[in-house]
Amino acid sequence: MKLIYEKSVKGRIGFSIPEDSFDEISVDIPEYAKPHKEYDLPEVSEPDVVRHFTKLSKLNYGVDDGLYPLGSCTMKYNPKINEKLANLDNFLYAHPFAPERYVQGSLQIMFELGELLNEITGMDKFSMMPAAGAHGELTGVLMIRKYFESKGKPRHKMIIPDSAHGTNPASSAMAGFRVVEVKSNERGGVDISELEKIMDEDTAGLMLTNPNTVGLFDENILKIADIVHSKGGLLYYDGANLNALLGIVRPGDAGFDVLHLNLHKTFSTPHGGGGPGAGVVGAKKELIEFLPSPIVCKNEKGYFFEFPKNSIGRVRAFYGNFSVLVKAYAWILSMGPQGLREAAETSIINANYVLAKLKDYYKPAYDRTCMHECVLTGKEYKKYGVKTLDISKRLMDYGFHPPTIYFPHFEPYAEETIMIEPPESESKETLDSFIKAMIKISKEARTKPELLKEAPHSTPVGRLDEVKAVKNPKLHY
Repeated sequence: MKLIYEKSVKGRIGFSIPEDSFDEISVDIPEYAKPHKEYDLPEVSEPDVVRHFTKLSKLNYGVDDGLYPLGSCTMKYNPKINEKLANLDNFLYAHPFAPERYVQGSLQIMFELGELLNEITGMDKFSMMPAAGAHGELTGVLMIRKYFESKGKPRHKMIIPDSAHGTNPASSAMAGFRVVEVKSNERGGVDISELEKIMDEDTAGLMLTNPNTVGLFDENILKIADIVHSKGGLLYYDGANLNALLGIVRPGDAGFDVLHLNLHKTFSTPHGGGGPGAGVVGAKKELIEFLPSPIVCKNEKGYFFEFPKNSIGRVRAFYGNFSVLVKAYAWILSMGPQGLREAAETSIINANYVLAKLKDYYKPAYDRTCMHECVLTGKEYKKYGVKTLDISKRLMDYGFHPPTIYFPHFEPYAEETIMIEPPESESKETLDSFIKAMIKISKEARTKPELLKEAPHSTPVGRLDEVKAVKNPKLHY
């Protein structure tokens, strides 16, 4: 397929603009601001523009095309009505500098969304400001740091499980903590005996994803909370996997003190493509005063911004990605309490169904009941010269987006991993098609390994040299 620059013909025009109505105004354009010949736009007709970008769109795969089984991501279907609601004029054109009295409706949504999230998670107050999950992590960890500093007893270490998202240690390090790793046990949870050894009074706390990044609920969560709290530490909840717990377990009831939620994962707002996201942060009452400012509050006169006295300050411009908040608010209200629980239960059923159907072909990292995602391995196929990467590339020939691979990876339990998350929005028929393709690929790996090693065969481009693409990118301006 040609680049649009290669379709350019001198003199063709694909747009029209009204004539300049301000002839009397003269503007001197500085030399540096004038268009450079190297960056001239292609000259093509309107039909050529439309057809070119329509063809490009058909080369992509998205959640509206089919199953997107990326583990640790919750790539669920997003109801289109939420998009329409977020695009209502009063939301779309609300100015972030508008006085509070002119945006009472917007503030009401932010306040009520926070109240709903409090009920869902067991927290006491939310900030809607963080723009993404990792941003929410950093915000929460900065709050923990300031909590100890306010007591005049700063702490310097943060415990992170070996199964954690990579952003957890990164966020802790950015907040000035020394990261201390705690190993997983043979059941896939935190090793309690090791946690007891490393938890001390210089440790600010533990960052924990539950269910964790191998899709397992930590059976010892109450014991873990006791160990951390017994030394005066705080328990941080990474809410990336809350999709499995909606209406079933509240992190606040399990002993967590502060958390972030990925509204763009759990609460059905678009995920991927660079954003926008919303990594909202919730806190128990002891930590409310450290939330980023301002936060939305309510009194008898209406809704207003409040600035907590020990706030860590702003963590971004304005008040958060507001359109994402509207979509999450709409989804929660449309689902209701029972619908949220059904979403979690269905995601758990879907993951265990995939696990049960594929475990004889791809060995599970942990052969136990999982939550919303399961972790299989392709290590049995290494003797045929086939890697997990080859399996995922071959899956593209069957019309499916590959699942997450090589994550999580920690010895001795997880090697050549294939992490599959079939969210609640996928039907049994779709899952059966995916399972059938995975079983076919397992047979091909044994009998025709070269077929996998050269896959994909039916996509617009074949297997790319990903290392070369990073080191020697071909860019066209």
